[in-house]
Amino acid sequence: MRGEIQNKKREISEEQAYQFLKMGKVAHVGTTGEDGFPYVIPFVYVYEEGTKLYLHIGNLRESHFWTNIKQNPNICIEVSEMGDLHPGKKYACQSALVYTSVVLFGKIHHIEDDAKKEWFYDRLLEKYGKPEWSFEKGYPALAKTELFEVEIEKITGKLSQGLSH
Repeated sequence: MRGEIQNKKREISEEQAYQFLKMGKVAHVGTTGEDGFPYVIPFVYVYEEGTKLYLHIGNLRESHFWTNIKQNPNICIEVSEMGDLHPGKKYACQSALVYTSVVLFGKIHHIEDDAKKEWFYDRLLEKYGKPEWSFEKGYPALAKTELFEVEIEKITGKLSQGLSH
């Protein structure tokens, strides 16, 4: 059941899911605590190609997220974009939302390599920053940065174009 789309008419290809992942802005990352309860937190992220996605936390040596992934590296990530709501023809319950969403499952690993952290910050600013921004050279926050690599094991996606029923 994990990673299966039930509504096949909304399913997008794996290639389309990876393409959407490149453009997405916020990843909702789900972990599981020792008590069995899920914990979901939003992250900015970097995904370029293949089956690796990167996340980071800064200046937090202990957090709910960090504690959870230390004891269980299995995670689930959701990235989505909401569009318009198309009103139903007669009833509110016939309304339909335009959206794209991707869900992936994988394992998360801590990365300690400073060169990879520099690469991550460069890609993060390319994705989220503005071209006119300029900064001094260097990465003084690396020691306070925890970088994580997610090895994607399964990815699925859905697309709704709204009212088609």
